[in-house]
Amino acid sequence: MDQTTRVDVLVVGAGFSGLGAAIRLTEEGVDDLIVVERGQDVGGTWRDNSYPGAACDVPSHLYSYSFALNPEWSRAFSPQGEIYDYIRRVTHDHGVRDKIRFGVDVTSAQYDENRGRWTVSTTAGEYDARVLVLGVGALCEPKLPEIDGIDDFAGPVFHTARWDHSVPLAGRRVAVIGTGASAIQVVPSIAPAVEHLDVYQRTAPWVLPRIDRKYPGFERALYRRVPGLQRAVRGLQYASRELQVVGLTRTRAALAPIKALGRAHLAMSVRDPELRAALTPHFEIGCKRILLSNTWYRALGRRNVDVVTTPISRVTETGIVTSDGAEHPADVLVVATGFHVTDSPFFERVRDSAGRTLADTWASEGMEAYKGTTVAGYPNMFVLMGPATGLGHSSIIYMIESQLNYLVDAIRAMRDRGLQTVDVRAAVQNAYNRELRENTGKTVWLTGCKSWYLDAKGNAPAVWPDFTFTFRNQTREFDVSAYRRTEVDRTAAVPTGQEALR
Repeated sequence: MDQTTRVDVLVVGAGFSGLGAAIRLTEEGVDDLIVVERGQDVGGTWRDNSYPGAACDVPSHLYSYSFALNPEWSRAFSPQGEIYDYIRRVTHDHGVRDKIRFGVDVTSAQYDENRGRWTVSTTAGEYDARVLVLGVGALCEPKLPEIDGIDDFAGPVFHTARWDHSVPLAGRRVAVIGTGASAIQVVPSIAPAVEHLDVYQRTAPWVLPRIDRKYPGFERALYRRVPGLQRAVRGLQYASRELQVVGLTRTRAALAPIKALGRAHLAMSVRDPELRAALTPHFEIGCKRILLSNTWYRALGRRNVDVVTTPISRVTETGIVTSDGAEHPADVLVVATGFHVTDSPFFERVRDSAGRTLADTWASEGMEAYKGTTVAGYPNMFVLMGPATGLGHSSIIYMIESQLNYLVDAIRAMRDRGLQTVDVRAAVQNAYNRELRENTGKTVWLTGCKSWYLDAKGNAPAVWPDFTFTFRNQTREFDVSAYRRTEVDRTAAVPTGQEALR
């Protein structure tokens, strides 16, 4: 693609958020829309995270679009492959695949104030867009540990989100660095096959039982024939998850039953007192994401598995040296250290009209947005899964759909009012975030642990500090009065091609 492609709406990313935007905007009548996706297929997180044991920790019926329920889930908690297939099927069923340009990575996006449009450079040419929708997700950029000598390791090294399926693990010595959401799925899956497994733990997580089961054929058939029943089950799952918000954000005492369950799960699963002590969390439950597993503790108790709690000093060609001087031989290093959430490298590619990057804006002023979606100084840009939209207890798809409601209504308002640009007022954004900070200060996330919820300053800009239905109510309508606006210049020449917002 040598010449610039002019388009009304450019969506970046084809995971749950980007695809949702494409589907909802197409239904709204926005035909002049293109999605650019750096991968070779849709799916985002669920395409990239194909490590052994990968699965969702939110119930299947809840972890799906409200407009595309799936009665065919095989289990209460779906494995990665099923979710990936679901996303591909929804893409096909809603006819948006032909709007996606695969293998296209955004290298820069800059707003042009004079034209009221975005210039987006990619690995496949340039786009000129009036509206820019960022659906890049929060878990898209793997975070690698800064450990001396890791580049000198002679064997394979890979992050769980970039799992190398060509590397055999059977009969080999494997080291897994990290004990978060990915590690608790990987370790039980590979432990039976490897010769020896060292699991390097910095902080013992809170782990609860996962109430999982297979859905029998008659139950799936019932969901097919009575969709209302599946919606009722989904509603109950949603309500049960929302109950956790009371303890996470308001009354710490409400977490006591969950904490007791976690302690009982550990006590019943780990008989060895020394190992149990090493696996006992020493922070408030909920401060980091609560993990679900029925196999994690059993895997760590295997004879061929060691939990290493001594800090890593360096990596050598043949293994890992801990701070006590002990050498731990390894043939393969698996990195399960999470993602860049509050410091995603992608935001270094997005610039305002003065050339300032979104990363710089957030680094100096705090990672803030208005209703998690728009950012002052970046007109016509909508960030899906933006600041203060993450969750520690429920389905992120609920939050995404709330943002999609806001996005669609914004596009509708721009069309109906003849608006060229909308830019949230800085004072409005600041007031909104002052209230968010006040609410976040009361939450369990700021009780002293270190997690991906926090930024470098110790704030928690990644998570929503309230009930999710409160966010849904906030984003039902686009509040145009909160925005600085410019109107479409009716006298200017318009290039040939459909202008969906004109």
